[in-house]
Amino acid sequence: MGAGRRSGCRGVGGRSWLGGLLLLLGACGRASAQCPDNCHCTWESGIVQCTDAGLREVPRGLPADTVSLHLERNFIRTIPESAFRDLPHLRDLYLSHNRIESLSSGALRHLSADLRLLDLSHNRLRQASREEFGATRAKTRLYHNPWHCDCALQELMETLNLEPETVNDIVCESSARGAGEGSRWEEVSGAGEHAGQPMVKLLDSGVNFCSLQRKTTDVAMLVTMFVWFFMVIVYVVYYVRQNQAEARRHLEYLKSLPSPRKTPTETDTLSTGF
Repeated sequence: MGAGRRSGCRGVGGRSWLGGLLLLLGACGRASAQCPDNCHCTWESGIVQCTDAGLREVPRGLPADTVSLHLERNFIRTIPESAFRDLPHLRDLYLSHNRIESLSSGALRHLSADLRLLDLSHNRLRQASREEFGATRAKTRLYHNPWHCDCALQELMETLNLEPETVNDIVCESSARGAGEGSRWEEVSGAGEHAGQPMVKLLDSGVNFCSLQRKTTDVAMLVTMFVWFFMVIVYVVYYVRQNQAEARRHLEYLKSLPSPRKTPTETDTLSTGF
């Protein structure tokens, strides 16, 4: 009986030792996955905190199992295309309160299909298009950016899953102003008739920036056709006048030639004899 108890104790001790070894290996594996400088990684929950870390770009070497990435209150100016390519489990991406002015083409295409929240509020974005966001269906925040309201922004807003409670804060700092200016950016001093108005209210009231852009394109085509037609007419008139001038000069040249002397013929001789 005593031997049996000692054998059982050794078995329990062996299992405890094995479990501790597995835990140690797991801890070592997590330790080997580096956390970017100035960031704090919580391995158990997959949260990476880089808030207010003085970053000027998206940090490299983010853990592949990151679920929630906080990059708020930094100095990031642009998002490169490969920034989030290796984060297949990312669900929440916070980029608010940065200095983001542009997104590389396809910058957000590599985001996980499971992404639930994309926060780009409080930045310096003026222009964005559907191509830069890819097919993301995450709830998106775009408010408090100096938006230039045009057809590209209208199409983007119609595509994205915008957070309902913030959509009225997507305000036009400038807008397309009229025929011939539908695709031009205006500074605040010439911001356009819709400056200072929420984009969603403009769309609800019947403003269609894409229609304006099509009208601008039509006007440009008409002007181009008119200029081309005018040039053809000018060329034809010039060609005809040149030919008339050449014809007159040729006729005057022929008139200036001495007329040939008339040689007497047999009929003339006979008539003289009679």
